[in-house]
Amino acid sequence: MALLTHLLACVFGTGSWMAINGVWVELPLLVNKLPEGWYLPSYLTIIIQLANVGPLLITLMYRFKPGMLNEVVVIYAVVGTGCLACFLLAFLWHYTTPVAGAPHSTAFLILTFFLSLVDCTSSVTFLPFMSRLHPCYVTTFFIGEGLSGFIPALIALAQGSGLANCVNVMRTDNVTAGNTTASNVTDEGGHFQTETQYSPANFSTLVFFILLTVIMVSSLVAFFFLSRLPKVWELSKQNLFSSEVTLNSFCMTPEDGQGAGSTGYVDGKPASSVKGSEAEKKATYSLSEFIFIYFLVAWVNSLTNGVLPSVQSYSCLPYGNMAYHLSATLSAMANPLACTIALLLPSRSLILLGGLTTTGTAFGAFNMAMAVMSPCPLLQHSDWGDALIVISWVLFTGTLSYVKVMAGVILRSQSHSALVWYAAVEQLGSLIGAVVMFPLVNVYSLFKSADFCSLQCPA
Repeated sequence: MALLTHLLACVFGTGSWMAINGVWVELPLLVNKLPEGWYLPSYLTIIIQLANVGPLLITLMYRFKPGMLNEVVVIYAVVGTGCLACFLLAFLWHYTTPVAGAPHSTAFLILTFFLSLVDCTSSVTFLPFMSRLHPCYVTTFFIGEGLSGFIPALIALAQGSGLANCVNVMRTDNVTAGNTTASNVTDEGGHFQTETQYSPANFSTLVFFILLTVIMVSSLVAFFFLSRLPKVWELSKQNLFSSEVTLNSFCMTPEDGQGAGSTGYVDGKPASSVKGSEAEKKATYSLSEFIFIYFLVAWVNSLTNGVLPSVQSYSCLPYGNMAYHLSATLSAMANPLACTIALLLPSRSLILLGGLTTTGTAFGAFNMAMAVMSPCPLLQHSDWGDALIVISWVLFTGTLSYVKVMAGVILRSQSHSALVWYAAVEQLGSLIGAVVMFPLVNVYSLFKSADFCSLQCPA
């Protein structure tokens, strides 16, 4: 039963950011087909943050009307909306309408807003629901949340979205004689021009979003069973994992507010076998430490959800569509890998988390620097440059994902409200990052785009 509960928690977690992660990894194809072009990632980032009205409303309800909010009902509504929006996106993503005299992918942007509303709201509803279960299941949930990026990345790799080649195309020169215009295709009247030609995807965008819809429905079904688990499965009153060393080592503190009968772990041992003062000491953090943890949460999420995603196209596309494709998909895979490492090698050391945050920020700074230098970044037209930008994006995502998971686990061990505020600070950091970047990209045009195959950069 414990393994089944872990499976349900994992599948449930995949629905948290599945839809938006799917849109991100599909961007290498979408930026070449939708009228927004290279601006599309920044549009997507600000739309996601506008959707924070959902978690803001939920957080205020938790604060001022805690008894009126039924988490189960909210989650059903949230995931159900995500399933419907994802299904509609499969058929309507390419429709455009004129706005202010220019074509815009209004259907895509509107449906993306609803998907964002779903995923952002999941941050303040899924985690509080998981707090009803044993802390071990929170880690499994985070693995599922990581898979919400890994699975779309695998689908995108299989699809081969956005791959392109540079080819020489013969262009004709028009020669006007009197009222007659003739097209010459001879060596004298024509010329070769290098153009970007995109390879057809192995399957369409419609199929891609249908597959995401199926996964969203699976998450809804998993939640249906998870919310109906027998009370004996809720590990707040008994120890079902005394023989599972790996999981026990991760469940280090008893639940706050659950009475003397609650079960937890300290250093891999049942809390009941540890002196009360020692267990309490393990679970206690000073005010300055709490401030530091919440600062890490806000900073990490501002970078991973707001600042860097806005300029990923400028950071990667100058190296070619293959580099962009691999950066988008492999960095999405780094998230669940970091969650798995957090499960096997957990560390609550705030010094280590601070160091990893600094390291991830350094990789993010490199990615930002390459975006600022677009369309002529370092080591362009070099295999080393292609490899470096992909590796930098993967390590940026991986290191900061580990920090996010461990910060969530630390706060989960404290109280339900600490986890709710974790989700709120997570969304606040993401919002700040997006709001800062949107005018820089779309209003002041500080980042320059260009066709990779026609770039004229100094050697």
